[in-house]
Amino acid sequence: MSRLNLGAKITKFAAVLFATFLLAACAGTTEPATTTTTDTSSSSTTSAPTPGSAQDFLVNVQDRVYYAFDRYDLDDASRRTLERQAAWLDQYPGTTVTVEGHCDERGTREYNLALGARRAAAARDYLVSLGVDPARIRTISYGKERPVAEGHNEAAWRLNRRGVTVVNSPYGS
Repeated sequence: MSRLNLGAKITKFAAVLFATFLLAACAGTTEPATTTTTDTSSSSTTSAPTPGSAQDFLVNVQDRVYYAFDRYDLDDASRRTLERQAAWLDQYPGTTVTVEGHCDERGTREYNLALGARRAAAARDYLVSLGVDPARIRTISYGKERPVAEGHNEAAWRLNRRGVTVVNSPYGS
C-alpha cells in the first residue's frame, strides 16, 4: 500500500470519527430532564421533582396545548391537558401561572399577536371554568416571535401553534 493511499484512508477515518463525535454531541434531547441528580460524595442519587415546582408541573402535568391553523378553540386533547393543569393548581393554591399564546410564522405580526392573545385567553377561560381563580392566571401573546420549531412546513407550524402554561411558583423550580 502506498503512502498516498494510506494517508487518504487515515484522512477518511478521521473524518468519519469526527462526524461520529459530532452526531453524538448533537444527539441530546431538547426536552427538559424528568429527574434531577444530586451528587452525594462518591455516588449520585436521582430524585423526583420537588412537588409544586415548575419541574413537577412540566413532568407530571404537561405545560402545553396545541391549536389548529388560524383557530383558538380547544380540542379534546387540549381540554384534558388543561383539566390536569387545573387539578394540579388546586393542589398548590399559592402558585400562579402565565399562559402564553403562540402562533406559527404565517400571517402578519399584528394578526398573530391578536391570535396568540385569543389562544391564551381560551386556555385561561377554560382553567377558570374548572375553578382556578382568575387572579392566579396572567396571559401574554408572543404571536410568531418565539417559535419552538424552525422550518417552513406543517410539522414546524403544528408545534408552533400552541399555548404554554408557565408556572410562577413560590415553591421554586
